[in-house]
Amino acid sequence: MPATHHSSAAPHTPPAAARAASSSPPGDAPPPGGAAAAAKKTAARKRAKSPAGTPSGRATAVGRIPVLDVRPVVQHGRRPAKAVTGESFEISATVFREGHDAVAADVVLRDPRGRPGPWTPMRELAPGTDRWGATVTAGSPGRWTYTVEAWADPLTTWRQHAGIKIPAGLDTELVLEEGARLYERAAAGVPKTHRRKVLDAAAALRDEDRPAAWRLAEALRPPVREVLDRYPLRELVTASDPLPLLVERERALYGSWYEFFPRSEGTAERPHGTFRTAARRLKPIAEMGFDVVYLPPIHPIGGTFRKGPNNSLTAGPEDVGVPWAIGSHEGGHDAVHPDLGTIEDFDHFVGEARELGLEIALDFALQCSPDHPWVQKHPEWFHHRPDGTIAYAENPPKKYQDIYPIAFDADMDGLIAETDRVLRHWMDHGVRIFRVDNPHTKPVVFWERVIAEINRRDPDVIFLAEAFTRPAMMRALAQIGFQQSYTYFTWRNSKQELTDYLTELSGETAAYMRPNLFPNTPDILHAYLQHGGRPAFEIRAVLAATLSPAWGIYSGYELCENTPLRPGGEEYRDSEKYQLRPRDWESAAREGRTIAPLITRLNAVRRRSPALRQLRDLHFHHADKDAVIAYSKRAGSNTVLVVANLDPHHTQEATVSLDMPQLGLEWHESVPVRDELTGETYHWGRANYVRLEPGRRPAHVLTVLRPSNPQIGGSPTI
Repeated sequence: MPATHHSSAAPHTPPAAARAASSSPPGDAPPPGGAAAAAKKTAARKRAKSPAGTPSGRATAVGRIPVLDVRPVVQHGRRPAKAVTGESFEISATVFREGHDAVAADVVLRDPRGRPGPWTPMRELAPGTDRWGATVTAGSPGRWTYTVEAWADPLTTWRQHAGIKIPAGLDTELVLEEGARLYERAAAGVPKTHRRKVLDAAAALRDEDRPAAWRLAEALRPPVREVLDRYPLRELVTASDPLPLLVERERALYGSWYEFFPRSEGTAERPHGTFRTAARRLKPIAEMGFDVVYLPPIHPIGGTFRKGPNNSLTAGPEDVGVPWAIGSHEGGHDAVHPDLGTIEDFDHFVGEARELGLEIALDFALQCSPDHPWVQKHPEWFHHRPDGTIAYAENPPKKYQDIYPIAFDADMDGLIAETDRVLRHWMDHGVRIFRVDNPHTKPVVFWERVIAEINRRDPDVIFLAEAFTRPAMMRALAQIGFQQSYTYFTWRNSKQELTDYLTELSGETAAYMRPNLFPNTPDILHAYLQHGGRPAFEIRAVLAATLSPAWGIYSGYELCENTPLRPGGEEYRDSEKYQLRPRDWESAAREGRTIAPLITRLNAVRRRSPALRQLRDLHFHHADKDAVIAYSKRAGSNTVLVVANLDPHHTQEATVSLDMPQLGLEWHESVPVRDELTGETYHWGRANYVRLEPGRRPAHVLTVLRPSNPQIGGSPTI
């Protein structure tokens, strides 16, 4: 980004508002001779200050101190980078200058009202790279900006020179006098409560009755350095162009999701569930530690071309149809399926969830059954074939005869207005999260406008993109406003696949795309789960819950349901998309046919571990078996280390070699670690033996407790 040269010299004077004022050149009094003379002198002064070979007044690509390649940046700054309140992330830039004089930099955040907020000093990330970075923490929700300021650092330059010349006896008095003058200039930008320390240091530099080494040491004392580090003397201050930062509520990044079909939670007398009967399921879901309950569409279902069990083309009179075939004579996207109850019953369901600390996420599928009211009222919203019929949805070889897709270009403004109306209808009934079905089959600009309009008035509303599609589309949807995204996690099962993909998601992509890792969905039963049995479900739950701050499961996962419709496919047999799927939860718990206890422990450790509530600080460690994966996450003093066996069929033994600095430790240290899944405590160092047995101990989820004395001889073992 282009940089702006603010001033030729300015002291660094917190708070940021004062510093911003000090960065502007002082005004000059009008010279004698009136306005005309003043204009001539101003023009002459501008010509004198113009860089050689640059016409006066023309903007340059870089400022006096180059500030280049500021990151994060999304779509060249046209879209905001994202964070949530309390989230820490790194802002970096390339900063340098000509010659050998020192430079320094900081990051300035400005809140949604444009007020300068906390400023954070930057550090050079690696010596000699000219790449600087600082970790900042997001504030309250809203649209912020961030700027990198760089400046010449004459005090650091002087200290470097003095440290060489004074011991060598070179220009001693001259060097000490230069330092005294710099300290006096710096003192002008230091608050009165600390100014005396700096002025005393300047006086010490001029104390000719003392040895030169003593005078220098007095000026470099830690209390003096601390003041000048906090209020540095800045020259040639140069700022990058401000970049946008969208800060949202924590649920946009962190949460555990549970998807279930209320219609399957019926009774023996009335198999089709209602919102009232489904509300009984909320307490067990909350007890497992979930934060969000996600419901598939709850609207009336069309009868035309209604699908039967296992996606058969013939439906009987008792077949319930596909919830995504939205709309009938009973209503459309703003109506409740009458077999589920009334809108008052839905309100009761939302209220019960809220009492248990659960948010409701509602599926928003912008498509219709042939019976939807829109088909007659807005025929221009649909694709018509040459014979006048409306084309149903297809994803070859899949056919969805019961669903009409939307045609957007004939009346996009009308569709946006209707979408806004429908979403606000459900927002008025307590829904603040929407899982959007197949957003990649709709124009990106449509979602950009819809989400912007909703979030303009209601910034707490969250949209999850269910887009299993090409990377460019997934990224674009995240960049234009979707707060969360489905991912390819379901299809990433090997150590290399997981390492590569999660490194991507937790790297620069994390500035705009927040992954929600679902091991299964009503549409996807991966072969890994089909053939791996209960250990596969346990392993994938551990991975999803610890690799990303947002994860979720589709109901039945805890029962390890893994029967496919046909070999080689990913569809469930007797899929809940087409029929009711009642489950005997109590018998499953009583007989131990559930992994709910593991899921409960995972969600509990997520809640008490700040490291697992953030995405960006993820580091993979070496394990000498391909079937064993190891990774860590850190947030402040909290560090969580996960070691998992990816092989659901065989016990794996491996040596895990830890990158100790990534854990905040020295290479030689040994630390106690607590396994959050078992409560056991071990001592781990640089190299550690593990034995992971499917079904008994699929993984370690370890919290690093505190440093201890190095172990003598041998490798720590589990």
